[in-house]
Formats: sequence, structure tokens, C-alpha cells
Amino acid sequence: MNIPTDPFFYAAAIPAMMIFGVSKGGFGGALGVLAVPLIALVIPPVQAAAIMLPILCAMDLFALYAYRRVASWQNLKMMLPGAILGIGIGGFAFGQLDENVVRILLGVIAVAFTLNHWFGRKPHPDGAKPGLIKGSSWGALAGFTSTIAHAGGPPVQFYLLPQKMDKTLYVGTTVWFFIAVNYAKLIPYGLAGQLSLHNLETSLVLLPLAPLGIWLGVKAHHHVPELWFYRVAYVMLFVTGGKLLWDGAQGLIG
Repeated sequence: MNIPTDPFFYAAAIPAMMIFGVSKGGFGGALGVLAVPLIALVIPPVQAAAIMLPILCAMDLFALYAYRRVASWQNLKMMLPGAILGIGIGGFAFGQLDENVVRILLGVIAVAFTLNHWFGRKPHPDGAKPGLIKGSSWGALAGFTSTIAHAGGPPVQFYLLPQKMDKTLYVGTTVWFFIAVNYAKLIPYGLAGQLSLHNLETSLVLLPLAPLGIWLGVKAHHHVPELWFYRVAYVMLFVTGGKLLWDGAQGLIG
């Protein structure tokens, strides 16, 4: 079996997978955007995304079991058609972009998402209403960013959070959305040659983190204050995004 032996890879990959699992299992998955940028500090970002995808598909199954009876079907009907379109566009771009451009794109997503969380407009106190145009648009953006960097959480959050739905209903809706999106992404990733034996072997080594991360997330959903989880994670996301912006810019200049 040909797997990474670099300890720095595991120092980045293990926390990234755990944060993704905890976020998906307990907090709607928005902080999953941190995972690919973190791993991309030590391996090429396209490879990082490819290694993660089978693990995310496994996480989705565990998360779906926990939230199998909970979802906003109205929102899913509005979001998923756009998401499929976004996956198609992202699949085309996935194999065409220079690695440094991908690093910059990841950095922009990470920094912009963090700044929006810190300084963006707060949701209306009465909650927004679902909308076909909004749902399709944010769904398409989520499909695109999820294909490029498994960073579909922020667009979904931008659309769903203003509705101020029940926390469990919100998480369940994201679980159902991303199980459809992630399994659909297997097609463009396979066509791009990213589901190689080497990448799949590395995914297999990290696979035990999938149920562990989801289990911790489900427990945290009921016991851990969201405030502190997100405070720490957003700081990490901002720093990681800044590092990727720097590395990508240096790569293009050099």
C-alpha cells in the first residue's frame, strides 16, 4: 500500500477530518470549508480534495442515520437542481485550474467566509422565507465550491441561516443536501482521474475518522456551546486562508 509517510500530512489531515466530521454531525457542516485549505498546506489542493471525497461520502451515511427523519424538503427541492448545475461547472473547472489559482480561490473563500461571519449583516429577527431563485442560486454556488474544494457549507449557510429554522432541522437539511451533492461529485472526480489507487488508499487510512467525527458532532450538537466551537474554528479558518493566499500568490509570481 502506497500511503503518505510525512508526519506533517497527518498533522494537517487528522485535525481537518475531525473538524469536518464534528461540523457536519453537529453544526451543519459550514466549517468543513477549513478542511481542504488545511490539508492543502502540505499536499496539492486538488489531491487534498480527492482524498477527502470518499471519506465525506462515508461521513454522509453516518450523519444521515442520525438525522434521517429531519429535513426541510421545501428547501431541498429548491436547492438541489441548482447544485447539480454547479457540480457540472465545478467538474469542468476542477481539472483546468492551476494549483496556485486553486490555492488562491480556497484562500479567498476561507477569508471571505470568516469576514462575513465576523462583520456581515445579521439575519432578520423574524427569519427569511425560502425562495426558488435564492435557493437555486445558492445551491448552484454550493455545488461549484463543493466540487472545487468541498466548500459548499458557506453558500448553504448564507441561504438557510437567515430562515432561523430549528437547529436540528437546519443540520438535518444540510445532511440530506450534502449526501446528494457529494455522491454526485464522484462522477466528475472519477472523470478527472482523481480517484486513483494512491488517493483511495490514503482515504482508506483516514476513513476511521469518519464515524468518530460524526459521533462527536452529534454529541456536541446537544452538549457543546456552538459559540466556542465556532470562535476557535473561525480563527483557524482565517489564518489558514491567509496562508493559502500567500502561498498561491508566491507560486504565481515565482
